[in-house]
Amino acid sequence: MDTQETQTVEEAPAPALPSLSRRSLLGVLGGGAIAAATGLALSPVPADAQAPSDAQAPSDVDIFNFALNLESLETEYYLRGTTGRGMSDADAGRNPGTVNGGHMVPWQNADLRQFMEEVAQNELAHVRYYRRVLGRDAVSRPAIDLAGGFAAAARAAGLGDNFDPFASEMNFFLGGMLMEDVGVTAYKGAAPLIKSKKFLEDAAGILAVEGYHMGMVRSMLFRMGGAKARRAANAISDARDRLDGPEDLDQGIEVNGRANIVPTDADAKAFSRTPQQVLRIVYLTDRSGVSGGGLFPNGMNGNLRTT
Repeated sequence: MDTQETQTVEEAPAPALPSLSRRSLLGVLGGGAIAAATGLALSPVPADAQAPSDAQAPSDVDIFNFALNLESLETEYYLRGTTGRGMSDADAGRNPGTVNGGHMVPWQNADLRQFMEEVAQNELAHVRYYRRVLGRDAVSRPAIDLAGGFAAAARAAGLGDNFDPFASEMNFFLGGMLMEDVGVTAYKGAAPLIKSKKFLEDAAGILAVEGYHMGMVRSMLFRMGGAKARRAANAISDARDRLDGPEDLDQGIEVNGRANIVPTDADAKAFSRTPQQVLRIVYLTDRSGVSGGGLFPNGMNGNLRTT
């Protein structure tokens, strides 16, 4: 899908967000509503996930709340870009932080819009899953700065001072790449820390979905914007690499003049990031001991919040 095709396809009437069956609606919405009303989780946290195995290790609850912060960021981003509004109060927790920025993307291509509408619904379902299984232990949505955070990330990547991820389809996909690649590596890095087999299975399922998202986003960027999009995507990758530590982990969408849709190691496995490496990227800092900034101006909520 090249730039010309993206610009010439007329915008279709805003399609309805993907509908849920009555059974899945009861399972996803109803379960979340009941949990919110009673303050109880319908699926109790497994006993083997309640406490860390040693004094230094995070508990499964800590890890899932860390993921809930990231999923809340992704949900707000994709919902605002595809519907013009964010998540409901019921999905944001008991004491949610404010969300700054975000607006409807001026869609020109109906296919690209449908792709991102599906992603938005997936991310919202992830938020509802975590709230359902964590119950009273679930943290509220933290304060999120979509406007200032993405602008600062773009400056760090050398993309200029006025980058708005909601200004165009290509920008929206670039913003998605900034988050989704990090989410995939965060889930991979958390896998050895999760003690409950049930939680590990569920996290693996969510990791698979995030991997599907990122493969789509990276492949669309490779095609839709030509050299401009490829340079921008690779600049985002380089910026993440500078933030997350001395190791050369990240990979852009073009390597040695060829497509690089799947960032992997020599064994074709996705690589891992620790929570601290993830926090460095979303806080936009290369220093240790930082507890907020960038996309989360007041920091993440929960025990895992410091680089």
